[in-house]
Amino acid sequence: MEAGVRVAATIICAIACLVLVLAERTHHRARYVAKPVASLAFIAVGLHAPPLILAGLVLGAIGDAALLFDRGFLPGLVAFLAGHIAYAVAFPPHGAWVAAPALGGLTALVWLWPHLGSMRVPVIAYIAAIVAMVGGALATGNGILKVGAIAFFASDLSVARDRFVEKTWINRAWGLPAYYAGQLLIAWATS
Repeated sequence: MEAGVRVAATIICAIACLVLVLAERTHHRARYVAKPVASLAFIAVGLHAPPLILAGLVLGAIGDAALLFDRGFLPGLVAFLAGHIAYAVAFPPHGAWVAAPALGGLTALVWLWPHLGSMRVPVIAYIAAIVAMVGGALATGNGILKVGAIAFFASDLSVARDRFVEKTWINRAWGLPAYYAGQLLIAWATS
């Protein structure tokens, strides 16, 4: 894809993310437009990425759509889990590179554990997948990919905090920009 189109899609994603964050503040229905637009924009940036990366981007967009709805958390979690698995297969984790994300994942799990209830097994699976994804990204020589994977991991902490610990707009105010930046960086790094 022409670089200009990818830049335009990146700008569209950033603007849609800003609208989404503001709409989340007031629960405005604009979020039902802004979120899919932002997600489609990062897919547009990654259209020429390898198939597993493109699959990860599409699965992320499916997860985004699911999270727009009250009953969409578990389907969204499954879509994101599948996306992380696609990314982890595309850039497999390597030994010592998994140590830091594994420590981060374990810390998150200890923090979330008292709040998880029946979601313990799905959250453990999810954390394992994102740790593998980040470990694989860190093992590459691609700095943009590394930052993208770390931003994605950070954004997941905001979702976990919002879902399991304390539901507040602040979680979305920093988590959504981290998520969209992460997906954009992954798309740019691999296309």
